[in-house]
Amino acid sequence: MRNRLSFFILAVLMTFPGVVAEGEGYKASITQGDVEIPVIVVSGSPFEMGKSLGELTADASKALLQQFVAVCQTGEPEKYSDAQLDAAWEAVAPHTDPRFKEEMKGLAEGAGIPLELIQRAHMLPVVSEYSCSSIAAWGPATKDGHLYQTRNLDWDMQVGAHKFPCIVIYRPSAGIAHVNVSFAGYIGSNTGLSTAGIALAEMGDSPSSEYPYDVNGEHFTTLFRRVMYDAKNLDEAVAMFKSAKRIKRYHYVVGDGKNMCAVKMLAHAPNLRIWKDNDPTDELAPNIMEHVVYQDEGRGAFPMIKERYDEITAEDMIKMACSIPIKGGNVLDVVYDATSLELWVSYAKDETEAYLRPFVHLDIKQYLK
Repeated sequence: MRNRLSFFILAVLMTFPGVVAEGEGYKASITQGDVEIPVIVVSGSPFEMGKSLGELTADASKALLQQFVAVCQTGEPEKYSDAQLDAAWEAVAPHTDPRFKEEMKGLAEGAGIPLELIQRAHMLPVVSEYSCSSIAAWGPATKDGHLYQTRNLDWDMQVGAHKFPCIVIYRPSAGIAHVNVSFAGYIGSNTGLSTAGIALAEMGDSPSSEYPYDVNGEHFTTLFRRVMYDAKNLDEAVAMFKSAKRIKRYHYVVGDGKNMCAVKMLAHAPNLRIWKDNDPTDELAPNIMEHVVYQDEGRGAFPMIKERYDEITAEDMIKMACSIPIKGGNVLDVVYDATSLELWVSYAKDETEAYLRPFVHLDIKQYLK
């Protein structure tokens, strides 16, 4: 009887997107032409959300996590051995939010995946190097005054994560609802947006020459989830970055679409440097402007920002995002409107990189009613 009731509830939830009971979830999608991207909505405790996510993405999650680990271990068996990945988990686990660990356990149960495989797959970015880019513009810099932020995720296309796109909308029983633009089974966040308007992007700076890395701290993929859970504004988000035990070398761009501000951070462990907009000490000065922060490693963002300044729209940000990726490894691009809680996303497909693919629109608000 309980199973039939649960099935009925789930059917109702799928019929009315945005309505989700505590501890339940449903699967929807956003489409444009022949592009279809799964959207998973989950609710409840971290364990319950992880279990729902696992149940709704079981096949894709298994396939991605197994492939993720297998490809890396085949390419560099010593670097990505089970022993190395387990050692990385032992190092970061004491610094990892308990809610994240509980969600991992739920995902394992819901999808029928060994917890050890989930942990190992989530350690691959911890011991890897990669490089990305981000731009945030707001207020007088944009046509409607909203805060727009880009995120280019540049990984190894051979890993194949882009074959398993997955956007997860979390509605926790305690904490702030948030969106993780990710891949099936991968609950760490490379980029995301909370309903408090906090948008997050990262750029990796650790060269392979520095391997093996000291990973005794909190990796950004779990820190991002913690920030989205808890930070109500930019100041609170920045305080969380300051207090986290940093590892490796990263840049971050953190936007606040409600209070109209953003910062860029240079997080080269153990140090942290923070730049606001138009800061003459910014590493990219004099190519800086008010109401804009960005990091593109010199790939040409500034002339586009300057040309469209005070008229920047979501479409302009999409064009900018598509102009500055690391070509050859651009697996995912996102543009957020952190003010109106919308996003536009493009995943790579087969051998075609994300910057060459259509962007699909998602209005997050419709899943929060």
